[in-house]
Amino acid sequence: MPLPRFTLRQLQVFEAVARHLSLTRAAEELHLSQPGVSMQLAKLSDALGHPVLEHAGRRLRLTEQGQELLHTARDILTAVKRYELSQVTRRGLRGGRVRLSAITPAAYFLPKYMGRFNRRHPNVRLSLAVANREQVLAQLAADRADLYILGQPPEDLPVTAIPFLDNPLVVIAPASHPLNAEKAVSLERLAQEPWLMREPGSGTRQTLERLFASRDLVVEPRMELGSNEAIQKAVAEGLGLAMVPACTLDLHGSGQIAPLPAEGFPILRRWYVTYPADRLLSVAARTFVNFLLEERPHDVAASR
Repeated sequence: MPLPRFTLRQLQVFEAVARHLSLTRAAEELHLSQPGVSMQLAKLSDALGHPVLEHAGRRLRLTEQGQELLHTARDILTAVKRYELSQVTRRGLRGGRVRLSAITPAAYFLPKYMGRFNRRHPNVRLSLAVANREQVLAQLAADRADLYILGQPPEDLPVTAIPFLDNPLVVIAPASHPLNAEKAVSLERLAQEPWLMREPGSGTRQTLERLFASRDLVVEPRMELGSNEAIQKAVAEGLGLAMVPACTLDLHGSGQIAPLPAEGFPILRRWYVTYPADRLLSVAARTFVNFLLEERPHDVAASR
């Protein structure tokens, strides 16, 4: 019996459609027209002698043969990606695009990495969208970007999350605040102060609220602000205390604010480069992930 003759492109299209269960979404990801996607699927089904997808009402679903093919397709495409990466290592990356989606605090350090990467791989086009945690998680769930930079991976989505940088959280106060003279400020004492917080859903805010809740303490925000820069300006004006990622202090060394010697701080967290667990990364995206991991020791060492 002759082996079916299908192409890598047909497998790539099939894998994208099987992952999204949407011709439109697969077409957007692959920069194809929807008729182009349908044509590739039809050719694949003809080569195999059976359909790989079928309609169930308005929804697409894999046929039994399609489910079997999906595992094989991913194995083949993963092997091809490994080969492409080996060639990149030998000859350098010649092109591609990486779409990054990051929570707001990452904007303080991520451009530095993007600049370094671009100098090494000038033919790769990088783009960065910055939003709050809930918005980035919505993009991750919808698979809208290639890579997502988060301070805390989601617990309710199947993802690959790779730590690459320390992300300590600190409590800040006006430099003239009397608590700065203390050697260690208890959580109970901190709870008596007015607090400035990010919007509900912010990862930083969730971490702070969990910390106080662990001691049966409840802190209501005196003010909610939409960015760490706005929070730091409000702290400098004496409006309250706040918890922020230490990386956001680098651009605000004005002497008007200072980290407090607070009990349990800094809270040590990590930055993660994240993507859907079933996502086959492009060569450019995988190269960017590897770049972050290569750069990691220098920045982690410097942050300690």
